[in-house]
Amino acid sequence: MTFAELHHGPTPFVLPNAWDVASALLLADAGFPAVATTSLGVSAAAGVADGANDALEPTMALVRALAGRLPVPLTVDLEGGYSDNPAEVAALAVELADLGVAGVNLEDGHRTAAEHASIIEAVAAAAPDLFINARTDTYWLGNGGVDETVRRLTAYRDAGASGVFVPRLADADDIALVVDAVRLPLNILWQPVIPAGVARVSTGSALYRHALRTALTVAERARDGLPPTATAIDYDDLQAKLTR
Repeated sequence: MTFAELHHGPTPFVLPNAWDVASALLLADAGFPAVATTSLGVSAAAGVADGANDALEPTMALVRALAGRLPVPLTVDLEGGYSDNPAEVAALAVELADLGVAGVNLEDGHRTAAEHASIIEAVAAAAPDLFINARTDTYWLGNGGVDETVRRLTAYRDAGASGVFVPRLADADDIALVVDAVRLPLNILWQPVIPAGVARVSTGSALYRHALRTALTVAERARDGLPPTATAIDYDDLQAKLTR
């Protein structure tokens, strides 16, 4: 099944977000049909803040390290594309496609709908085989409700987006309105109950943040003379995955 086809299954597919080679390989081995990168995880691992447009180099380094090694499709979180110039974002998309990447995530942030649509249009024209997940931050930033969300996503659809992503969109009625109006596969962040109409569920930065919390807890328990509360990945198993 292709990456695009995963968005049209009978139930939503869960897309886990990796932050390095080891996490990506482990997620693929766990049976997930595709893996995404997390901009927060990649940025934080490089010592920079998420959303600051400083993570292009570590993102590309991770993609190159996974090229030819990851046995499932990879989609890359490009934040806003690391440029406001549509031609530059399109050139980056072509580079990713040449590395075998199946999809990209592009967020509008504080851009106008027209500005973001022009970027999506350029990417779609330059890399037609990439699955473009167009993200709007209306709910994430709290600067627009369902009507503004639909307006933006419709513009992104018309510009060539393959799917749409609305982080923090959770209400079942709002989800139904978006799905009915936009008519592209809808991606939301993971939540315990997934409303009808959702095509893709991303873990976002949650796996990375849980990994950090687990590491801190184990370290604190070691300091306090207590055993760990979680089972670690086996050393030899991890070595085998990284050397095969």
